[in-house]
Amino acid sequence: MTNPSTHKKNRILAALSGSLLGLLALPAPASAQEAKGWIVTLGPGAALVPKYPGAKKDEIRFWPIVDVRRAGSEPRFETPDDSFGISLVRSRTFRFGPALNIQRGRDEEDAILGIGDVGTSIEGGAFVEAFLADHFRLRGEVRKGFGGHKGWVADVGGDLILGRPVDRFHLSVGPRLRLADGKYGRAFYGVDAEQALATGLGPHDVDSGLHSVGALSFANFQLSPRLGIQGYARYDRLVGDVADSPLVRSAFGSRSQYEVGLGLTYSFNIG
Repeated sequence: MTNPSTHKKNRILAALSGSLLGLLALPAPASAQEAKGWIVTLGPGAALVPKYPGAKKDEIRFWPIVDVRRAGSEPRFETPDDSFGISLVRSRTFRFGPALNIQRGRDEEDAILGIGDVGTSIEGGAFVEAFLADHFRLRGEVRKGFGGHKGWVADVGGDLILGRPVDRFHLSVGPRLRLADGKYGRAFYGVDAEQALATGLGPHDVDSGLHSVGALSFANFQLSPRLGIQGYARYDRLVGDVADSPLVRSAFGSRSQYEVGLGLTYSFNIG
């Protein structure tokens, strides 16, 4: 009998192949001499990520790559963990504006029966980033969850950048830190009295505070003006009340959270 996970992986690979064929039919980006309109960069990617926050098991998910900039302008430096944002205030070294992110939830069938589901959350908030030097960026985001965990999350990161986004190849690496309030922590890592009775786990409460510390490395290689390859690797270590959760310490959980992604990009001009 064929493994269901094999079917899932085959569907993802087929979707990526179909997306790439569609991208190859799009027009090439405009040259600097005829710069006008917008340059759109799209790409299908796949990432191996934890099934839910705190999970030991991984799964492959679609990783969409999207970027839009004015023709003739240099591409911005971005990393895969940046939320979608619009710059309301911007200069060569500073950007600020609203941020939007989607946080996947948890199905109790993937964890422990009786622990309950956590719905997918739409997180809205704001971001700020500053280049302290040509090759070092600091970025922070604060977001509020709606529809799922309903908590507050703050992400802070720094990136040492080797090369520039306009170059054929650039690489970055830097630390990551997440803080979260009790609502976020209890949604994914808390065990209330009812859940304890249903699962046999001990009760556990989670207060606001430091959630995780880690690092992310990202690389972009342009094969041609149209086609590129992006890849990233991330590691996070859960800490504090989160790390002490019986869900994390169970056979289904892990303090160590890994992500690896690879994607193809295609750039074209519109307008």
